[in-house]
Amino acid sequence: MENILICDDDKEIVDSIELYLCEDGFNVLKAYDGFEAIEVLKTNKIHLAVIDIMMPNMDGIRLIKEIRKKSSIPVIFLSAKSEDADKILGLNLGADDYMTKPFNPLELVARVKSNLRRYMSLGSEMNVTGLYSSGGLCLDENAKTCFVYGDEVRLTPIEHSILLFLVKNKGKVYSIEQIFENIWQNYTDGFRAENTVTVHIRHIREKIEINPKDPKFLKLVWGVGYKVEDL
Repeated sequence: MENILICDDDKEIVDSIELYLCEDGFNVLKAYDGFEAIEVLKTNKIHLAVIDIMMPNMDGIRLIKEIRKKSSIPVIFLSAKSEDADKILGLNLGADDYMTKPFNPLELVARVKSNLRRYMSLGSEMNVTGLYSSGGLCLDENAKTCFVYGDEVRLTPIEHSILLFLVKNKGKVYSIEQIFENIWQNYTDGFRAENTVTVHIRHIREKIEINPKDPKFLKLVWGVGYKVEDL
């Protein structure tokens, strides 16, 4: 049974999410600010976290920064605001997905399942060794790790999935829509696709490239899409 951490200062929202997740067989642990969430993370194996951005004491922004220092578990941000900047900020901080309040609890459950499935099944493909590489870039599909010239680079589950997809198909160019459809298979919102993929690509480059503005591995083909060079 997967453990889901819900962190929101609104207890009614927490209880509502808990109800729907428990009905689907998940075990829910609750926190009402970032400090409480950190204590839960210290003493429990958490598989995914649902985190509100605006909270007292320690907000979701500070919390995800702390989580990403030690863990790559999927994180879904909740925001009471609809502005694009808040969504992009969440992705830049390492969130894998986001939902704007008010939201449909059933959609949240679907996104929890989708992110967990992607996170926990990265090693289920047909490659026996699970190793894929291009030049000095190497990804281990089974261990969910990434190395650049022998040094480990910590990627979030979504970042790992995107990069793994492109490395598996190195040399081929994929549009933003194609990348989105392969990684986020349940969603088809064009605006969401463009912004989400672009932010994650930039984040990946910042982690794997010596000079993100002149990338060696992850290339942009103007007017077409992205590819990982076959080095």
